[in-house]
Amino acid sequence: MANPETAAVAINVLNKVIRYAVGLGVGASVLQTSLYNVDGGERAIVFDRFRGVLPEPVGEGTHFRIPWVQQPNIMDIRTRPRSISSVTGTKDLQMVNMSLRILSKPDEPRLPHIFKTLGMDWEERVLPSIGNEVVKAVVAQYNAEQLITQREKVSRAVRDALMARSADFGIVLEDVAITHLSFGTEFTRAVEAKQVAEQDAERAKFVVMKAEQERNAAVIKAEGESEAAKLISEATKTYGSGLIELRKIEAAKDVADTMSKSRNVVYLPNSGNMLMQINPN
Repeated sequence: MANPETAAVAINVLNKVIRYAVGLGVGASVLQTSLYNVDGGERAIVFDRFRGVLPEPVGEGTHFRIPWVQQPNIMDIRTRPRSISSVTGTKDLQMVNMSLRILSKPDEPRLPHIFKTLGMDWEERVLPSIGNEVVKAVVAQYNAEQLITQREKVSRAVRDALMARSADFGIVLEDVAITHLSFGTEFTRAVEAKQVAEQDAERAKFVVMKAEQERNAAVIKAEGESEAAKLISEATKTYGSGLIELRKIEAAKDVADTMSKSRNVVYLPNSGNMLMQINPN
């Protein structure tokens, strides 16, 4: 009789343990599905099956939700880069390829509205379209040459217009910059031809200036020689041939001084005697 009673007691205990274990498992599962985490740089937008999207985003940390009734959607609010390229026409009908680098993030207080109207992929839905729209509108106001010479002004106009346009969708742009600007092959050839022509013009201008300076130098030199000749003529009339004799002496002195420094010069006497200082008798 003891063995059946012991077995019955053991079965009752085992059944209670199983019931408690199942209860604890169900409770742990419910608790797990009732909690969710929001990491740094993220916000949660909660969708309630009865009330729809809740108006306030949920901040970082661990939060409670009603299982099956509420569903949290995690959205990244950190700044992210994106590149946009657009091919458009200028005011003088030149085709230009412009690339923009955009740093964007969602406006945190408007996250519920962004989630309802644009969804989780708000960046892909909005930025390419408004980027091309703004680039086409701004570039059409400038000539191709102005896009190069006034690049800072064009970049500022694109940035201001794009920031104002993105604000309508609840998107904050922290920076917009033009990273690439290129033109069609015809305009590129025209610019290169213009640069070559300008270089040729500068070279011709330099040649003309050089010739003008050489002509002026020749005129000044001729005037100086004429003035010198005039002064010499007047001095000769006044002082006779003494000035000419003085110039001859100075010239002979210079020649003698130059020849004395040369090693390849041999001095011979006027008499023609090759044996210097030897009596021929």
